[in-house]
Amino acid sequence: MAKITSLHCRVLEGKDLPAKDVSGSSDPYCVVKVDNEVVARTATVWKSLNPFWGEEYTLRLPRGFRSLAVYVLDEDTIGQDDVIGKVSLSRQQISAEPRGVDSWLSLGPVDPDEEVQGEIHLELRVPEQGHPRVLRCHLIEARDLAPRDPSGTSDPFARVSCCGHTLETAVIKKTRFPHWDEVLELELAEGEPGEAVLSVEVWDWDIVGKNDFLGRVEFPLDTICTTPTKGWFQLLPFPSTAENIGGQLGALRLTVRLVEDRVLPPHYYQPLIQLLTEPILCPDQPPAGTALAILEEVTSGESRQDVATKLVKIFLGQGLAVPLLDYLTTRELARTTDPNTLFRSNSLASKSVEQFMKVVGLPYLHEVLKPVVNRIFEEKKYVELDPGKMELSRSRRISFKGSLSESQVRESSLELLQGYLGDIVDAIVGSVEKCPLLMRVAFKQLRRRVEERFPSAQHEEVRYFSISGFLFLRFFAPAVLTPKLFSLREQHADPRTGRTLLLLAKALQSIGNLGLQLGQGKEPWMAPLHAVLLPSVTRVKAFLDRLVAVENAEAGEGQVPPALLNPSATIKEGYLHTRTAGGATLLPRFAFKKRYFWLSAEALTYSKSPEWQVRCSIPVPRMRAVERVDEGTFQHPHVMQIVAQDGTGQLHTTYIQCKSAQELWQWLWAVRQASSANEAMLPTCHPGTFRAGRWTCCLQPACSAPGCSRTHSTVALGEWSDPLDPAAAAQTLYGHLRRAGVQLRVAGAGGPKGSAESEPPGPGQAEGPVEGRLQAVLRDLDIAHDAFARQDGAPSPPEPPVPPPAPAT
Repeated sequence: MAKITSLHCRVLEGKDLPAKDVSGSSDPYCVVKVDNEVVARTATVWKSLNPFWGEEYTLRLPRGFRSLAVYVLDEDTIGQDDVIGKVSLSRQQISAEPRGVDSWLSLGPVDPDEEVQGEIHLELRVPEQGHPRVLRCHLIEARDLAPRDPSGTSDPFARVSCCGHTLETAVIKKTRFPHWDEVLELELAEGEPGEAVLSVEVWDWDIVGKNDFLGRVEFPLDTICTTPTKGWFQLLPFPSTAENIGGQLGALRLTVRLVEDRVLPPHYYQPLIQLLTEPILCPDQPPAGTALAILEEVTSGESRQDVATKLVKIFLGQGLAVPLLDYLTTRELARTTDPNTLFRSNSLASKSVEQFMKVVGLPYLHEVLKPVVNRIFEEKKYVELDPGKMELSRSRRISFKGSLSESQVRESSLELLQGYLGDIVDAIVGSVEKCPLLMRVAFKQLRRRVEERFPSAQHEEVRYFSISGFLFLRFFAPAVLTPKLFSLREQHADPRTGRTLLLLAKALQSIGNLGLQLGQGKEPWMAPLHAVLLPSVTRVKAFLDRLVAVENAEAGEGQVPPALLNPSATIKEGYLHTRTAGGATLLPRFAFKKRYFWLSAEALTYSKSPEWQVRCSIPVPRMRAVERVDEGTFQHPHVMQIVAQDGTGQLHTTYIQCKSAQELWQWLWAVRQASSANEAMLPTCHPGTFRAGRWTCCLQPACSAPGCSRTHSTVALGEWSDPLDPAAAAQTLYGHLRRAGVQLRVAGAGGPKGSAESEPPGPGQAEGPVEGRLQAVLRDLDIAHDAFARQDGAPSPPEPPVPPPAPAT
């Protein structure tokens, strides 16, 4: 059994941001923090005050997290990035919204006195003996303090105040993990302590200017007098004095949802999974009287994508993904009377096919589109067809022969678009053999169902655009429009490249619509492209014919993406730089060596090149910590560390340098996720390195000194490529059905007459309405969850009842 706290955070867009650059614009990006730990960073949107990011993160968090903060910053090439503002949400604010937060939130100012982090280790007591009475404050250490100096460290000291008396510790220079181990004694006045308060503050000492505040904690004196206090305490800011500036810093649109789940052992979910797969394994059941049909009826718009993703994952694990899509699309076809509207809504069928393509076909998408997309980003050509948006002053970048006219800009743009579009179409129509067999079989089955539903000659085009609508409108075109969201690029496009991608995405959408809407839109300036689009439509139809010309038997086992099922399959790979702690003493800049890395669920392996046969590896089960390294530890930024334990119990640290902050977080998340099931993880580690006889982080002289910083377990999950976890997926569906309990009872009333009032069948019964059987399965899961909640840490409850056998076909 596992307890999982997941935070679904989507950073959508910003508006009315202030200009931070001399050009009158900004280059905004967002940083997401959970309890002051950076867990995500969006790409930068260049030269925009109304940026769109559209980035989504599913964060697996410690159960005791307190707050979420999203900072908006302006990226600068020279100097530090400018802070624009932030949005903060407490755990209570997020939990108060059952469906999550989904709104525009005004950005607030960032006050340095409120940006505190870290904890302080204290022991406070008032001895019973002695006169006058003395308050003994043992200030032991602090950890994870905010860096206030340009070096990425601070010079912290602590200040203790009570009853008008103030004492200070010594200053520990250049560390965020000070060890004071000082006892400060304050004399107490005679009589009762009353409402007196002990205040412990931490400050960063500066030789010039005023000291910087690092945080504080307060204790009622009467509590200390009666009960000695000892432990780690979170540092808190001063009470906020910032004025409400009413949206002057702009606003941020966020969707945030908190899900706390207890995932039971997999066998508890088998009855639910069997009930969901029953209409696939036993197709003679009435289509409306199945658990899948009920799930579809009670799934609302905001949860459809999540339900679709989990369904696809469960049925992929069962080898039934294609029959699932066939079942859902057949139901939608039965409800569709106008073929022109087929699969155009965000129904569960449409979302399931869309998620299926992303899970199964993402490597295929990369192989087809990445070369052309990379070229578009590198060339940065100015392309514009809309006369209302043309900037003729830009023509000097197209030609050195003077300014160009509107027609010349149009001709130049048309030539570039035709070249890019031609390369994209060539890559797509030539990719039949590259397309995963599972996708080809799914589209073949979809075409057969469409032809059965709309057999007349006047609907001949439907068999094509039923497939092209998915492939082009929901797969290729969105990936061209926003390559970052499909992992084709690490950064969003700048405005010029983004405009080129937008025009190409519009062209691909027209091709996906088979040219049926050419000349009918509100953009007549796209007409010059029609001469290119119409021949492409003919080629795409031939491509779709070849795509579905596949035998179902060819798509046997092994068509699920290997990383989802095979623990030895590569999850992530690429060139990084590495060094091992305790190796040869080299200058930091020369100590990192370029290596090619492969990450699987079994090991992190690396060698000089992809072809090099001699490889080193770190087994994933032996990993004990996966953490970032403090900036300034080495002469390189973006460094992470992996602490692993060998067979003798010795710990070894490997440092890995990434080329960007984005790449650092991607590898950090991937390795943390791969090692998330490890039980012997370290509670603390050193965020620095041992050099010149001491740790650079906490300045401790012993190499074996315990870690000075807490380790982190936050994992950002990529919904498309996560390894299959049927139990976690089934728990999500169970929670969804439970939250839709009222709707479920209403849906169940539509079954056979009297079913709503009849007693649900017992665990051993195979007969009876599916509504009653589903309620019984959910009830069994309720009982199991209650048992685990009562007996946390106790032996598992008895095995669940054996599920009823499926009706004979």
